[in-house]
Amino acid sequence: MQQILPRGIRQSKAVDREIVQRFAELGYQLEPEALEIICRYSGSKEELLARIISSADRSVAVIRTSMVSCHLDLAAAKRTSLAKAVPSSHSLLFPSSSSSILSSSPSSPYLPPLSSSSFSCSPDSSVELKCDITGRSTCVGDYDDFVHYFRDRYSKIREILSRRLNSRPIESLGKSTTGREVSLIGMVMDVKTTAKGNRVIELEDPTGMIVAVIQKDAEVYEQSGLIITDEVIGVTGISDGNGRLFVKSLLWPDMPNQTAPLEKGSGYALLLSDLHVGSKYFMADAWQRFLQWLNGEVDDASGLASQVQYIVIAGDLVDGVGIYPGQQNDLAIMDIYAQYEAAAEWLNGIRKGIKVIIAPGNHDIVRQAEPQPSLPEDVQRYFRKDMLFVGNPAWVTLSGVSVLIYHGRSIDDLVLRLPGISYAAPEKAMIEMLRRRHLAPIYGSRVSIAPEHEDHYVISRPPAILHCGHVHTVGIARYKGVAVINSGTWQSQTDFQKKMNIQPVPAVVPIVDLATMKVRKLIFSEA
Repeated sequence: MQQILPRGIRQSKAVDREIVQRFAELGYQLEPEALEIICRYSGSKEELLARIISSADRSVAVIRTSMVSCHLDLAAAKRTSLAKAVPSSHSLLFPSSSSSILSSSPSSPYLPPLSSSSFSCSPDSSVELKCDITGRSTCVGDYDDFVHYFRDRYSKIREILSRRLNSRPIESLGKSTTGREVSLIGMVMDVKTTAKGNRVIELEDPTGMIVAVIQKDAEVYEQSGLIITDEVIGVTGISDGNGRLFVKSLLWPDMPNQTAPLEKGSGYALLLSDLHVGSKYFMADAWQRFLQWLNGEVDDASGLASQVQYIVIAGDLVDGVGIYPGQQNDLAIMDIYAQYEAAAEWLNGIRKGIKVIIAPGNHDIVRQAEPQPSLPEDVQRYFRKDMLFVGNPAWVTLSGVSVLIYHGRSIDDLVLRLPGISYAAPEKAMIEMLRRRHLAPIYGSRVSIAPEHEDHYVISRPPAILHCGHVHTVGIARYKGVAVINSGTWQSQTDFQKKMNIQPVPAVVPIVDLATMKVRKLIFSEA
């Protein structure tokens, strides 16, 4: 006998099928939890679907919860519980050998609303905050948080790698695979070099662990020197049927092959970071020259100043207090709030009509654990109301051009771990972030990362611009269509930097033509 469902349930199931079919016709699959959020959305579902589809990377196969939540009008959305029970563990990263990483829900258990001021600028603005941590932190520091965090990292990057690698689960590499070539995707747990010079990589996936051996005479041996812990990679090699794989090739998730700029907009954007207002080394004279140029108070033969529509600041607006040993000797302003008042005076001098976006860094008055929320409201009140405060990291769009803002503290870890990476060329470290599709791939080193249920550092789709700071050195490159820009500093060399042999490049401003994505450098330091 045919089961007769109540009318409300029939209508609900029909809507579900219609949404799933819409995505399927465009070549996308939809996570059940993502479908649940869309169905519970109280606003226009047509507009929400259009936003999700228009922003999806063409190579994405599965629309995940995080890709939906970034586009929600969270002030109008209903809170949706997506919490799942965590099964008994066999390891911290993947505690259940029988559960599928793709069927688990690594996303936040609820999505609290963001205030309208932190979600977007005024309705007529062409600046929009797409996604950051502000108001959405789920971390309490317990065991389950770490499980969710690493599951989410693995799941997202595995999806990217699966487009180019036909992999199998580690648990399937039994005796029947002896002598056969197999491929797998795993998270790097450890990297060692044996007494004989071979490199040994411990890899883990949701089903188990395996030892990948790269012999010193292998073609990929030199390339394997770039492998770092906690990243997710693909490997192909010969299985010995007993828990070891002799590696023949390596695969990183990387950006899609692309040479032309990924997106085009209009106007010019200035990229700044590391002002360090409050330090006695803050270059006030250079900033004043910058303001005079920007506000049309001096001759501008280039004609660029009048075309500037955006300024993006990637952290360390002030110098802070107690950040490094002996910092009190380097401060001109001892009180942190007085530092922000001074910073506001300098920034409020920027001519109106320019949209200013401000993200925090490790010197700012936010939690030190990343990802960091936007500056607190009692600090924001010092600044003009038309400035947009975002978290670290943050995705924003400028005239339709996507910009991924990250202060860049993970550059410290990459300089320590990767050969050929240095503070003098920070753009190389940023390219390594893009290759690994992760802003901070190494966990538990210099960068303190809070284990959120969602890994906010995964680069799920290519940005048009990756903008970092932190290292006080200007670096500009283009990598597979992405403009890679580190924006230097407005602080001259401190005594601490001299001891650390850090040579800053101050008062140099990268300017991006959003129509062509060409980047130039403007110099405001004295000759």
